[in-house]
Amino acid sequence: MTVDIVTGSTSDHLVALEQAVDHRVEQYIHRQIVEPLLDLQQAATEAGFDLKICSAFRSFERQLIIWNGKASGSRAVMDELGQPMDIASLGAWQKIQAIMRWSALPGASRHHWGTDFDIYDAKAMPEGYQIKLTPDEVQGKGLFTPMHDWLDQYIQAGHTAFYRPYEFDTGGIAPERWHLSYRPLADQYAALQTVDVIAQRLQQSKILLLDTVIENLDEIYNRYILVN
Repeated sequence: MTVDIVTGSTSDHLVALEQAVDHRVEQYIHRQIVEPLLDLQQAATEAGFDLKICSAFRSFERQLIIWNGKASGSRAVMDELGQPMDIASLGAWQKIQAIMRWSALPGASRHHWGTDFDIYDAKAMPEGYQIKLTPDEVQGKGLFTPMHDWLDQYIQAGHTAFYRPYEFDTGGIAPERWHLSYRPLADQYAALQTVDVIAQRLQQSKILLLDTVIENLDEIYNRYILVN
C-alpha cells in the first residue's frame, strides 16, 4: 500500500478540497495535511493573500499522459525560461533531460503523495486569467510574487512545516517557487522512493522512451528525483 502511494498507484490516502482554479475540478491532498494547509491559508489571509491550490495529487496514469504527450511531441516541452521548445531533433536521452527539467517521471512525482501541490494567489488574479506556472508569474513583477515573498519569510521564520523542494537550481528540476511540500510526511515517502521501486512500476507501464529511462535511471534519480 505504501509503495502504491509512493508511485501514484492509489488514491486511498487522499481527501478532496473544495477549491481549485476551476471549481468543477476537485483537488485532492493527503488527509494528514488538511489542518496544516488550513493553518497556512489562514496565515496568508491575515497577510492579505488568498493562497489556493491549482495542482495537487496526480496519479501515475495522469503523469504518464503528461510524459507521453511531451515525449511524442503532442504536448509542449519548455526551455529554461518556461517557453516552448522543439525537441524533434533531439536524441532519446536529450529528450528525457528536456522533459524532466519541468516534468517528473511517472512513478517518481512528488505530486503522487498528496503532500505536494502548486499554489497561487487567487486575490491577485485578474478575471479570466489562466495560470501558467512559469517563472514570470512568481518573480520580479509577477502577479504572484508578493505572496511568495511573504511565504519565503513565513517559512524561514519556522512558522510552518511546508517548504519549497525545488527552491534552488541544482542542475535537475528547474526552480519551482510555486511548488510546496509538507516535509514531515513527504520525507517519509521520499525515503521509500528508490530506484528499484520506480523501475518496477515503469516496467509495468506503456511509457515512451522506457529503455533509455531505465538505462539512465541512476543518473535520473540522483539528478532529478532526490531533493533536500
